[in-house]
Amino acid sequence: MGRLTGGDPSLLRRINSAVVLHALRGADFPTFTDLTRITGLSRPTVEGVIEGLMVAGLVVEDAPEEDGETRRQGRPARRFRFRAEAGHLLGIEIGPHRVAAMLSGLDGRIIGAGSREVTETAPADERLDRVRTTVADLLRRAGVARSSLRAVGVGSPGIVEADGTVRLGTALPEWTGLALGERLRRSFRCPVLVENDANAAAVAEHWKGAATDSDDIVFVLAGLSPGAGSLIGGRLHRGYGGAAGEIGALHLLGRGATPETLLSTTDQPLHALDEPAVAQVFADAKRGDAQARAAMERFIERLVHDVAALVLALDPELVVIGGWAAGLEDVLEPLRGELARFCLRPPRVALSLLGDSAVATGALRLALDHVEEQLFAVEGTVTARR
Repeated sequence: MGRLTGGDPSLLRRINSAVVLHALRGADFPTFTDLTRITGLSRPTVEGVIEGLMVAGLVVEDAPEEDGETRRQGRPARRFRFRAEAGHLLGIEIGPHRVAAMLSGLDGRIIGAGSREVTETAPADERLDRVRTTVADLLRRAGVARSSLRAVGVGSPGIVEADGTVRLGTALPEWTGLALGERLRRSFRCPVLVENDANAAAVAEHWKGAATDSDDIVFVLAGLSPGAGSLIGGRLHRGYGGAAGEIGALHLLGRGATPETLLSTTDQPLHALDEPAVAQVFADAKRGDAQARAAMERFIERLVHDVAALVLALDPELVVIGGWAAGLEDVLEPLRGELARFCLRPPRVALSLLGDSAVATGALRLALDHVEEQLFAVEGTVTARR
C-alpha cells in the first residue's frame, strides 16, 4: 500500500472501518442507529462502511429470533454482527514432553484444542512433525480449513529472536539456532509469531488468568530451569536481546549448586527435564521424608531468591507462579516473606489460574493481537471523520 497522508480518503475509510468494527465486536446485534450513536459517525458513513465490511466477509446481517408480537409491529431494523468465523487463529505450545494447540475464531473464543506427547530426547524434526500432526488433527476435528487461518502464535522454550529463530534453547535437543519461525511458516499461509514460553504464559495470565486486573506483572514458569515473563504497563517486556526474565541463569553468578543438585536426594543431580523425578521429590517431602523435605526447601529458597531479584528490578504489582510448581502451595509463603523483607511495597503473589494451558493460551493471544493490529491499526491514533 502506498504512503497515506492526513487527507487521503483511503486513510479515512480505514479509520472509519476500524471504529465500526470495534463497535460491532462490543455490541449485541447493533442496528445502523446503534452504530451511529456508538461511533459518532454519520448514518451514510456507517452504511458505506458496513457495505464494505460485508463484501470483505467480516460482517453479516443477522438478528436474534423475534416473536410474533415484534413481527406484527412492522419491518424490523436491520441488525449486524462481526463474523468471528471469517477467520481462525492458532496458539501452539512446544514443550519438552508434549505439544499442544488451541484454535479460535477472530474473537479469541476457543473452539477446539488438542495435544500430543513427545519424548524429551526427540530431535527437532520429530518435534515439529508432532506439531504439524497435532494441528492437522485439531483442524480436522473442528471442521476448519487451513486456508482459514489468519495468524499462528507459538510458545517455545529458549531465547527467541524477532524473526522466530531460537538463539539459545538448552531445554530441547537441536533447538539452539533453530529457525523455528521459518520452519513453521512453511506449514501455514499466514503470519507465524514465535515467543518465549514464559513470555507467552505472562500474556495469557493477563488475558484470562490471575492477572486480568494488573498491568505490571511477573509470571514465573517454575521448574529446575525457571524462566519468567513480565508485562510493564500491560505490554510484554522482552528486553534488548529477547532474554529478559532468564532467571534460570542466576546460579551462574557465583551461586554454586545448580537447581538440579539442590533438589536431588542423592549424590547425583536430577535431569533438568525429568518432571516425574521432580514430582516424586515433592511427593516424598509431603509424606514426611526428611531428605526430600530438605531438598525441597533448598530448591524453594533458591527459587524465591531468583524471583525476588527480578521483582526488585521491575517492581511489579503481581507475581504469578506457574509451571509444574503452580500446585505447590509451599512456594507462596516463603516468596511473600522474602519479598516483604526486601521490597518497599511487596507485590501480591498468586498461583496461575491457567495451569498447563497457559503457554498455548498466550500464544493464541499473540496471534489475536496480530490480527487486531491489522483490523484496528488506525484506531486510537486518528479521530474518526463524520
